[in-house]
Amino acid sequence: MELNQRKELFSKAYVRAVAAVAGVRVDQPESDDNSIDLHLTAVGIDGPANCPELNLQLKCTSRTLLDADCIRYPLSIKNYNDLRIDSFVPRLLVVVLVPENIGNWIQQSEEEMRTRYCAYWTSLLGMPATRNTTSVTVELPRSNLFTPEALESMMQRISQRGLP
Repeated sequence: MELNQRKELFSKAYVRAVAAVAGVRVDQPESDDNSIDLHLTAVGIDGPANCPELNLQLKCTSRTLLDADCIRYPLSIKNYNDLRIDSFVPRLLVVVLVPENIGNWIQQSEEEMRTRYCAYWTSLLGMPATRNTTSVTVELPRSNLFTPEALESMMQRISQRGLP
């Protein structure tokens, strides 16, 4: 299997693991024509909006993109434009960082299974249009780790009709 396909599968597995711990259902659209790789639904959260939903565009990279306070990721124009417009279900970009060597993505023993490294998220809602023709470098704050606790908080905010 080609490396980019493995990265795609790994990013989906990573999000599914985080969502499982957070108690969030994950569905995969049949096609990715709207820059939506996974659709998340939280069941059982009390709020004005029952069953809050969230759409994710996933990316996975082994490139060194870390700055002191953010990740700088070159996103295609199509994905950028799809993610910056207002939509009924909020959309996020999630970037999973992995080691260069695929053998280091997962380390496993009888005591634990550890994935390396982690994922970051950001919303591009309301970002300005661009004249770029191929890609836009977007910044994901390093404080925006995609964790079960972060996902639960996002779903709580969405259930209150807020933004993730």
